[in-house]
Amino acid sequence: MRAHLLVLAPLAAAAAPVDFAHEVVPVLRKHCAECHTGEKKKGGLSMNTLAELLEGGENGPVLVPGKPDESKLVTVVVAPADSEERMPPKGKGLDAREADLLRRWVAEGAPWTPGFAFKAPAYEPPLRPRRPALPEAVEGRTHAVDRVLDAWLRARRQPIPAAADDSAFLRRAHLDLIGVLPTAEEARAFLADASPDKRDRLVRSLLVRNVDYADHWMTFWNDLLRNDYAGTGYIDGGRRQITRWLHRSLLENRPYDRMVRELVNPVPGSEGFAQGIIWRGSVSVAQGRELQYSQSVSQVLLGINMKCASCHDSFTDRWKLRDAYGLAAIFGEKPLELVRCDVPTGRAAVAAWPFPELGQVDPAAPRAERLRQLADLMVHPDNGRLRRTVANRIWHRLMGRGLVHPVDAMETPPWSEELLDVLANRLADNGHDLRDLIAFIATSQAYKSRAEVLAPSAAEAAAYVYRGPRARRLTAEQFVDALWRLTDTAPQKFDAELDPPAAAASAPRLAAKAIWSDDTPAGALPAAGESRVLRRVFPLSKPPSRALATVTCDNAFELVVNGRSVGRGGEWWEPRILDLTPHLRVGSNEIRLLARNGGEGPNAAAAWLQAHLRFPGGETMSLATDAGWEWSPRGEPGAAWRPVRVLDDTAVWERGERALAEQLAQLQGFPRLAARASLVKADLLQRSLGRPNREQVVSERPNDLSTLEAIDLSNGPALAGILAQGARNLLARDWKSPGEMVDWIWLSALCRPPTATERRIAIGLLGEQPGEQSVADLVWSVLMLPEFATVR
Repeated sequence: MRAHLLVLAPLAAAAAPVDFAHEVVPVLRKHCAECHTGEKKKGGLSMNTLAELLEGGENGPVLVPGKPDESKLVTVVVAPADSEERMPPKGKGLDAREADLLRRWVAEGAPWTPGFAFKAPAYEPPLRPRRPALPEAVEGRTHAVDRVLDAWLRARRQPIPAAADDSAFLRRAHLDLIGVLPTAEEARAFLADASPDKRDRLVRSLLVRNVDYADHWMTFWNDLLRNDYAGTGYIDGGRRQITRWLHRSLLENRPYDRMVRELVNPVPGSEGFAQGIIWRGSVSVAQGRELQYSQSVSQVLLGINMKCASCHDSFTDRWKLRDAYGLAAIFGEKPLELVRCDVPTGRAAVAAWPFPELGQVDPAAPRAERLRQLADLMVHPDNGRLRRTVANRIWHRLMGRGLVHPVDAMETPPWSEELLDVLANRLADNGHDLRDLIAFIATSQAYKSRAEVLAPSAAEAAAYVYRGPRARRLTAEQFVDALWRLTDTAPQKFDAELDPPAAAASAPRLAAKAIWSDDTPAGALPAAGESRVLRRVFPLSKPPSRALATVTCDNAFELVVNGRSVGRGGEWWEPRILDLTPHLRVGSNEIRLLARNGGEGPNAAAAWLQAHLRFPGGETMSLATDAGWEWSPRGEPGAAWRPVRVLDDTAVWERGERALAEQLAQLQGFPRLAARASLVKADLLQRSLGRPNREQVVSERPNDLSTLEAIDLSNGPALAGILAQGARNLLARDWKSPGEMVDWIWLSALCRPPTATERRIAIGLLGEQPGEQSVADLVWSVLMLPEFATVR
């Protein structure tokens, strides 16, 4: 019953893509610039920028990206010499090679280097901070972001975007701030809450979920800082991770100016960003470590493209070869010679940074001092560009489009200079607190507005007009995390090497006792392979809003709550945190530990469990293994239950009990219950969903569907395997009816109940007795909804 996607894509040409800067620009300069650049617009056509070229001239469009036969820019240059349409009208015109280059460029979509213009841009971005006066608030919209945007819209006679509904906002906030969807129970509670401030409270509550926040924003910063867990250079020492440093920075909300200092002037753990990658084989001089440092620091922190300038004076902006080498020489351990297009010039590079009006690095100072001076200049209070660049990146991340777009082209005029200044000032005024900046944006009415949904091609074709947040695709990590949670298939282990979580100062003590059956004779040990069912029955007068347990057993266990399997464990020194929330109910509840001793002969056996339950209103309850538990050999109906034995001598399990205590410290908050996609190596599914290899800085991911992704989502084995296991997991839960399962899936995936029509169709698909295939098909159909696949 599953639909299949048929995606037709043209075969990629065998030739390398056309190089716009080095191949197309020279052709246009030679044959077109005299009449169509600068102040000249013959026929109403200007080629100064891509936007003007797409606008066309007096006779309509001349460029249709991807369609050279419909683009006059191509057809007129190959017209017969005596034709009135032939361009340029004088001279020899384009030779065959030049015409073919132009045709191929258009066929490839007419890619244009961000920020490039044939005429030097009149706009020069300000360097120092500015404090624009805020417009008057209207209709009670007092947030600084809304005051600026409302005035911007009024000036252009545009309406203020309508508010998003609660379901859309709930889903957007969860995905944007912590990267995971709310549980069905959290969705129900939010939708039922009538408090006027519930959206602001939600934002604040999400941003204190430290582990979830840090795990999620690893995706953003890994892309930007070229950090990954596998790939080129890691095996042979040519590349170093910054994973521990980065995750700890996010976890403790390290101020951004301190993060910048530690990236520019590396500290233990952060060196990998500055050192870049030692490439194997023969590479361009521009890919040496020193120039990688120049490129990465300027692009990531200042929004400057030094890649072209690392080879020659840039064709697309004002940066020169000496600027790229100036930053490289600060990092270099020995003198550098300027090399233009891999040809040595015989001139030495001089250590310098690109904004001397704020001060300059002493080129004669030792390397360590040069790096310290550069770090000081980078975080200088008057370096407004640093704050504007990261503020623009965060705005883009939350709102779908940068104030400056693309986000790496900070030489481009922002569509609202005032708003960019407001965001940058907020960051500087609040201790460079990135979480505060995120909360500042997310509590504005602008962020709470209904999303603008556009096709990827339409999103870039026209001049930008703000109409609210733009819908954007889930990242690979968001999609996989949502899939794992929906199907309860997340792996327990991850690849990122992280520091162990710090214990909370007010963490509860470990109350769980080591328990086993009482039938082992004194002085003897339980037999290898011995199995015991350990249980506790307890009442609840109301359902908990959150119920987590840390569990382990020597040697293996399965935890069953009210007849439903919750999880398993196999190593006593690696306890698991398990979520009991969806399995508990009002009235009598039963927790069972199906415990099994391992080994090859008699050996010690024990089990531990400690649960922390939180109820609406803040009330809490604890439950731990103790003398009140019971045991039975098999736990069959009608079995006799006997009191357990509490084991006093637990020295042999000291390692496991210490791990239990560490996990217990997390139960009062929001611990990581399983691996997050951001913390594992990219598999084929994540690759097809757009996760990059991070050998280069990645500031934006594609927003359109690729052929590979369409195939993998349609019938890929990785997704099919997850869906099959997920279907089995869902069928193992205690559903009162197929309709209850449908309601849960919709709330868990879309943060809203199904419509009457959706519910009827979904129940029909499941049938009266849902099976593995019908459940897998239903979940797949929900995953394929644009509403699921996008942040709206």
